[in-house]
Amino acid sequence: MAGVRGEAWYSEGLRFECTQCGDCCTGAEGYVWVNQAEIDAMSARLGMDSNVFEAQFVRRIGVRRSLTERPGGDCVLLDPATRGCTVYNDRPRQCRTWPFWDSNLKSPAAWDEAAQGCPGCNKGNLVPLEKIKEQASKIRI
Repeated sequence: MAGVRGEAWYSEGLRFECTQCGDCCTGAEGYVWVNQAEIDAMSARLGMDSNVFEAQFVRRIGVRRSLTERPGGDCVLLDPATRGCTVYNDRPRQCRTWPFWDSNLKSPAAWDEAAQGCPGCNKGNLVPLEKIKEQASKIRI
């Protein structure tokens, strides 16, 4: 994980620009962890009562909550016709911080693997180390 002089291998930054392709919202089943503030923001974005939103789009996993999925793993908030997120401006922090998750930053190989499934990785403007660290600190995945 560390480079020369203890620096992160990505100390010069990484390129990323979200293409809003929806690829990170599809595929294998998993979890998109949400908290109450995120539920409130997403429900407001959709013009719904938060309790109704939670009953329709959120499932409990022990004491935690996750967005539900369609059969096959697509996020329930992904519009199947446009492949756009219906709550993009109020999406959960797990979605906001992609691809700067610790699992993707552990090595160049892990980043390359993420980039294989994400057309925004290695594209666009250079994201500086400080911004990457800020994003990675918000959630551990």
